[in-house]
Amino acid sequence: MALSGGNRMIVIVDYGMGNLRSVEQALMRAAGGGNVVVTSDPAVVANAERVVFPGQGAMPDCMRELDERGLRQPVIDAAKNKPFLGICIGQQMLFEHSEEGNARGLGLFPGKVRRFPREKMRAPDGGKLKVPHMGWNRVAQAISHPLWEGIENGARFYFVHSYYADPADRASAAGMTDYGVLFTSAVARDNIFAIQCHPEKSARAGLALLSNFIHWRP
Repeated sequence: MALSGGNRMIVIVDYGMGNLRSVEQALMRAAGGGNVVVTSDPAVVANAERVVFPGQGAMPDCMRELDERGLRQPVIDAAKNKPFLGICIGQQMLFEHSEEGNARGLGLFPGKVRRFPREKMRAPDGGKLKVPHMGWNRVAQAISHPLWEGIENGARFYFVHSYYADPADRASAAGMTDYGVLFTSAVARDNIFAIQCHPEKSARAGLALLSNFIHWRP
């Protein structure tokens, strides 16, 4: 694949886990039809201006596929020196370890990924909460951040997940969500922002977050 557009590409990392079409379409809409590329080519990831790291499925499978495509190091490098957005499993994979399949992550954030505890899956009215956590829920902004610009604190985003990140460094928490337990739904540090929900499925708030990422200069 040619590296068209110099290094101005917004690259979506494709490691074979999930349909990335909705992410691509949402980014293209937010970018006004800019140079958005879906790729599994490590060289293209290395030459991107900014990188989006989404995913869906089981954490062990995601890590295996990432390694088999030779994408582990390019993703780590991108997370160290480019504007970097992790989405859903792409957020969880940034941590050290997941309870899902006893899988090791990329270790870019200290902490673990935990399963929602069955005994705490109760709504305020006492009703049982289902796992996976699926549907719309509020994200409380834990810090001021450029990617929250123009997004109401407590805006609703779309979630689909059974596991959540539990960062060891609480200062990295950028967003919090309540679903039986209060969990960290977004993390941020330097040039990295990662969120558990799906901004590409989150209507106006999600498009605002993607637009903010496209214009972010960390």
